[in-house]
Amino acid sequence: MYEYGNLIGGAWVEGAGAAFSTCNPARPSQQTGRYVSASTAQVGQAVAAAARAQADWRRVPAVERGQLVEKFIAALQARGEEIALAITREQGKPLAESRGEMAKACGEARFMIGEASRSLGTVMPTSRAGFSNQVTRRPRGVIAALTPWNFPIMTPMRKIAPALVFGNAVILKPSEFTPAAACIAADAARGILPDGLFQLVLGMADVGQALVSDPGVQGVTFTGSVPVGRKIYAAAAANLTEVALELGGKNAAVIHDTDDIDHCLDQIVATAYQCAGQRCTGISRVIVHASLHARVCEGLAERVGRLRLGEGTADGVTIGPMTNAAQLAKVEAMMQAGVAEGAAVLTGGRRATVEGCEGGYFYQPTVLANVAPGMSVAQEEIFGPVVCILSYAALDDAFAILNGVEFGLTSALFSNDQRVVRRFIEESATGMLHVNHGTIPENHMPFGGIKNSGVGAYSVGPSAAHFYTTEHAVYVKA
Repeated sequence: MYEYGNLIGGAWVEGAGAAFSTCNPARPSQQTGRYVSASTAQVGQAVAAAARAQADWRRVPAVERGQLVEKFIAALQARGEEIALAITREQGKPLAESRGEMAKACGEARFMIGEASRSLGTVMPTSRAGFSNQVTRRPRGVIAALTPWNFPIMTPMRKIAPALVFGNAVILKPSEFTPAAACIAADAARGILPDGLFQLVLGMADVGQALVSDPGVQGVTFTGSVPVGRKIYAAAAANLTEVALELGGKNAAVIHDTDDIDHCLDQIVATAYQCAGQRCTGISRVIVHASLHARVCEGLAERVGRLRLGEGTADGVTIGPMTNAAQLAKVEAMMQAGVAEGAAVLTGGRRATVEGCEGGYFYQPTVLANVAPGMSVAQEEIFGPVVCILSYAALDDAFAILNGVEFGLTSALFSNDQRVVRRFIEESATGMLHVNHGTIPENHMPFGGIKNSGVGAYSVGPSAAHFYTTEHAVYVKA
């Protein structure tokens, strides 16, 4: 049983808001955690403590800041198995995936330590004799970080590490469905980072609203759905607060031609069904040339049929449950709508019962065929273990389907034709593009999207500095 309060000013404080609990999504009757939300007043206290801590932290040399953050990451790794188990118990993904998430979280964080120790300024030419010009950057201030339930440690660390190494204080509000991993991370930071520099407040939407709306916050970073992102954007705009939003996706893999269809389909399945499809960069549409359509339908259905549903701690399980009842209901409703619109179920297509986990939030991994571009299942983010197959004859049609959605997060192309590859790189309306492999990002590459998939600077990579720091033009007369 996980029991945590709110980490404010370096101490765990009992929340003054509403109590809430978490459960094991594979066994919803099994309670996993008890928590108490922060009150609006406590959120204000956290912002004030963050401002005090950041005033000192910003003066610490960047390399020294990185050394302290490295000690924090080492402490995090020392509790890695504890964190991985907490992820599986509250989120539901297989334990192997949770361990992989933990490793990636630390890998990205270490890259950002190095990034913050590189030059953040530029010497510029001048048009006036006796002058020297430069452009420099400073820490932004207090950062509010709001994170979702699908990656309970990687997404928080993707925000915490760059915030700290660039000289900011950070206040994290994790999802109310999966707070344990973030609480363990916050606890690991105690005694290493200065009090008030990394704080954690728990709660529902009202706590997030109070944090985002506080005038003492200089930057808001959020990962989650488009509707919630719009609300956060509006709340931050009232104070003209800088934002970085990572939102939804309706990612596609275009299969134009390939001399290794098995590799292609293995890549798609590996990236489509991780985290039970609850992954913003997961492939949810397969846009295939008509000549390969039958082979792709057969191959995907066969591979997906081999996936093993179950509780994430059980041996051999390759796909876990939906994280909560609302998400399960959404997937079920969208599937029913898709079938009503004419989609055909090749495999899966309904709730699943797992022996020993009766009542768990399981949905069968699903492949849909006969999907038209205008169907709801081809346009809306399902966020579940469902892949839609769409067919095309002309390459122009493939790009029209690929870009004909509101989202622009990531995409993939499988082709040996360099003219097609070049066109994909130039025309795919997504922030991240992958050629001949699945949509798996690397630790050092910019992560983000365009269109309705993102607002502001990308996280990770060199561009992260554009959010976590402010830019200043300097003119010096001799």
